[in-house]
Amino acid sequence: MANNTVSPARKAAFDILLKVAGGSFSSAALASEETQLSSLDRALCHELVLGVLRWQLNLDRVIEHFANRKIETLDEGVRVALRLGLYQLRFLSRIPASAAVNESVNLVHLARLSSARPFVNVVLRRASREPEYDPMGQASSSSERISIETSHPLWLIERWISHWGPDETEAFARSNNDTPPTSFRVITSRANSQDVLTRLTSAGATVEASTVVPEAWKVSGATSVLREMVGLGEIYLQDEASQLVAHLVDAKAGQDILDLCAAPGSKTTLIAAIAQDSARIIATDSSPQRMETLKNAVAQQHLTSITPMIFDGTSALPFSEVFDRVLVDAPCSGTGTLRHNPEIRWRISETDIIALAAQQKILLKNAASVVKPGGRLIYSTCSVEFEENEEVVKDFLRSNDEFRVVPPAKLGTESGAVRTWPQHHGTDGFFATVFERTPGVRRPGGALLPDP
Repeated sequence: MANNTVSPARKAAFDILLKVAGGSFSSAALASEETQLSSLDRALCHELVLGVLRWQLNLDRVIEHFANRKIETLDEGVRVALRLGLYQLRFLSRIPASAAVNESVNLVHLARLSSARPFVNVVLRRASREPEYDPMGQASSSSERISIETSHPLWLIERWISHWGPDETEAFARSNNDTPPTSFRVITSRANSQDVLTRLTSAGATVEASTVVPEAWKVSGATSVLREMVGLGEIYLQDEASQLVAHLVDAKAGQDILDLCAAPGSKTTLIAAIAQDSARIIATDSSPQRMETLKNAVAQQHLTSITPMIFDGTSALPFSEVFDRVLVDAPCSGTGTLRHNPEIRWRISETDIIALAAQQKILLKNAASVVKPGGRLIYSTCSVEFEENEEVVKDFLRSNDEFRVVPPAKLGTESGAVRTWPQHHGTDGFFATVFERTPGVRRPGGALLPDP
């Protein structure tokens, strides 16, 4: 069949999901494709990609039932086409079943898997005739029921239940399948906050002030205007919890600040803005590519107080006790961001979490060595895993008795950390602890920056 028998949105979604299966991140793949689509096709493409990734396990159980085959035995293109078709049948009632089935069949043709067309057609038509089939009937335990019903790997559900219990685990897992609100901050060097809000509401958007962090907003509607503002550099899209971490740094004008894992720059640039672009901020990261993104963000926001440096924070730092604030927004499993990055749940493993925790401990130890007496060290992740959060903090405090935990004003836990949750706060799942170094005699140190 001709290419025009598949809508641009479905073709783009199919291509993106194949890229994600090959290791790409959905956010990057969507961004690369969306400029080629109309606004309506772009919206459907986003819905299909993120919906399929969120509900993948649930969809696969249904496919296995109607195909009478294990999902692993199917070619990747066939799996993706079946998931796309089934997602439309089960979750998008506004789309005719015939369109969902026929275009999925055509997708395998386009993918040069024509021999699979009859198979895809039979499986999806059976699914359309039996919409009442419930894959939860396959569950042999309550944890497996939650796993299938919320479409999360069983091992993740079981580890979360061991920490939080079944009710909280189920609430968290369910929230990971919700579409997150669009949150933003105004780039005050480029736009006036009141003017931005007025323009959005005049265009029909609903704008709501964040209850989690100051000067942050949630918006729905007026997508084209919002996109235009992002392109002009007037607003910056950033989850409320991510913004909260930058505020916990409590940067002041004239301070020396180190952001040890700074790329892609969302927190770094907000820290600079909070300090009225009058702090001295060194932003380091080990990835040259990600640092280019940071540099672009710095330039777009007209910030002059940030000095980028490519450096691996797990190595000994080329500074001494010279910083008033040090932020370690550590690389992590990202399990707090599953609403935005659903593919993470299918990629991480227990081994990854253990390895990341070991790296995080090294980063925190190195960062502590460059904090001034009386200065503050902020540790954060976008993970919900205890090994990456509370256990890292406990390990650090055991060997660094000159640091104390500074309890937060709100959203605090018994340990003095900050935790946000999608099911409770409507934000990504973030963790942060603020430490303060006991004032005392400062050891001799080097210059803040190497000579140029």
